[in-house]
Amino acid sequence: MISAKQRAELKSLAVNIKPAFQVGKGGVNNAQIDQIEDYLRVHELVKIKVLDNSLYSAKEASIEIAGKTGAEVVQVIGSNAVLYKRNEKEPVIRLRAK
Repeated sequence: MISAKQRAELKSLAVNIKPAFQVGKGGVNNAQIDQIEDYLRVHELVKIKVLDNSLYSAKEASIEIAGKTGAEVVQVIGSNAVLYKRNEKEPVIRLRAK
């Protein structure tokens, strides 16, 4: 569980990254989950865009993806969602203590 200060720090990092994945009308599938898990293992922070033709809202998609990957939802703004999952072996992002 990340604290409010850590969440703010992650939000500031997420401003500069572009969406790495898109959720379209097909929704979230297992192949996409596997790719997102691999991406999180390397980068720890991912931005996902939910397209207008999707049956999901950005919040619904982020909750489902976070549940399946073990990540945490950092923020949802408009059609974008940011997820964070710490790599315990080789951390990339050094968050301040809670």
